[in-house]
Amino acid sequence: MTDLAIRVENLGKMYRIGGPQQRYKTLREVLTTTVGAPFRRIHGVLRGEEYAAAGLTQELWSLRDISFEIRHGDVVGIIGRNGAGKSTLLKILSRITEPTTGSADIFGRIGALLEVGTGFHQELTGRENVYLNGAILGMSRKEIERKFDEIVDFAGVEKFVDTPVKHYSSGMALRLGFAVAAHLEPDILVVDEVLAVGDTEFQKKCLGKMTSVAGDGRTVLFVSHNMAAVRSLCSKGIVLESGRLVFMGGTGDALHLYLDHKSETTTAVDTSRPVAFTNIQINEQTGRTIEMSEPFRVTFDLLLQEEFASYSLFCQIKDAENRMVVQSRVESLYEGFPTSLGLHSLGIDFPALWLRPGSYTLDIKLVASKLGVNARYVSDTELLDVVGDATPSSLQGFLTPKVTWSLKRSANLA
Repeated sequence: MTDLAIRVENLGKMYRIGGPQQRYKTLREVLTTTVGAPFRRIHGVLRGEEYAAAGLTQELWSLRDISFEIRHGDVVGIIGRNGAGKSTLLKILSRITEPTTGSADIFGRIGALLEVGTGFHQELTGRENVYLNGAILGMSRKEIERKFDEIVDFAGVEKFVDTPVKHYSSGMALRLGFAVAAHLEPDILVVDEVLAVGDTEFQKKCLGKMTSVAGDGRTVLFVSHNMAAVRSLCSKGIVLESGRLVFMGGTGDALHLYLDHKSETTTAVDTSRPVAFTNIQINEQTGRTIEMSEPFRVTFDLLLQEEFASYSLFCQIKDAENRMVVQSRVESLYEGFPTSLGLHSLGIDFPALWLRPGSYTLDIKLVASKLGVNARYVSDTELLDVVGDATPSSLQGFLTPKVTWSLKRSANLA
């Protein structure tokens, strides 16, 4: 058997957008429309109408000329900005959609979790959906029966296994869907943003399961915006940009290429939202490595395009399992921070945090009360690498402060 798990050659996916939906027409209407269409389109374009208004359609290439190979046992993180084509690529590899050009060859059994409750029937119970979803993924009935208790236990839905899925929360449906896909024992496991939903304990179990799958020599494709999780789990990285593959190689190189390019593109002001964060830097540099025992400074630009009476700013640091490790909060009302429209430069000075060496993520969030509802605006996530003398594998806590131990001898007991 070949050691190739996936081979993609000149892959492309094109969608047509624009063009109004129309009812079915009679033959006479079709002939009349066909004869007159070119003249109407030319007239519309000459008048400056948009493509859709002129009766034309546009071609949108979600993927274009993608080629790569993945070996059995590779754990690959696929990263890129929203709209880069990550989910489309996984849907093609999972045989959910067909490519427009090129080919994608899969060598082995594939299991995929792409969306919450994919393949679930809302009227069926959790038990029935385990059998249904398992069958869709290629599991035999005996295989499902053998693993049923393990699947339900992993998902943590024992009390609700005979309840219709329509009554499940999104987190419950996600846990059950992931449990079925992960216990398929596939040669290739494809996961798309599974850490975006669910509680901290479930996210930890997901990472543990994917680590276990990877440790068994199977292939994992992992899409996530949690850069720390990608760094800790994946040995290789693929960077997509506007539907094209711009890099495939080591995870560290992939992450730094993506983050450096993202920093360059986000310096432009986003005028489409009331709040925008740009030019986030650590220690006034594009580098994102800090010493565990040294203070550091975070700077960023805050663009306000809507006036708020008051707001709260948060700086949050999370670990690879998306657990909140550090959070700092400031209130604009009491601290005199800007509420006027315009671009404002802000800074945050952190003392030495003594974080355990490893990869973390950092983001800035603004929360403002608006018509009785909290409006939240969050920055792009930045990768924060913490280095130091401590050995990560030997430490159990989040913090590793430098302390002094002392011993005072007491009198010996008689």
